[in-house]
Amino acid sequence: MLAAIAALSFTAACSDSGGGSTSATSSPASSTPAPAPTNAGAAHITMKNFAFSPATLTVKAGEKITVVNEDSAVHTVTASQGGAFDTGSIAGGKSGTFTAPSKAGSYAFTCTFHPNMKGTLTVS
Repeated sequence: MLAAIAALSFTAACSDSGGGSTSATSSPASSTPAPAPTNAGAAHITMKNFAFSPATLTVKAGEKITVVNEDSAVHTVTASQGGAFDTGSIAGGKSGTFTAPSKAGSYAFTCTFHPNMKGTLTVS
């Protein structure tokens, strides 16, 4: 029993590859990969349950907007008038991007396949 405790103590002491200091914040090995870092301030629209979320989004002129389709159906994010932006078809489970117009204003948008899906992009 003492040999087992000694072996465990030796293993723990030798496993420190950080140059001799042990940090309480070191992360243990995990079989699940960590989620990819996300840019919390990045503009995004999610399409889920045949609705846009958020339905109203405010961005800066020329800002890139990521669109994620969490439905199984194909969707678009298309400016309702003037052709200011259009993601094209985004298949279920896929994502796309578009650039906000360079002119400030309020832009209604819809899904060309599902006109009941509506939103508003406000560009400042």
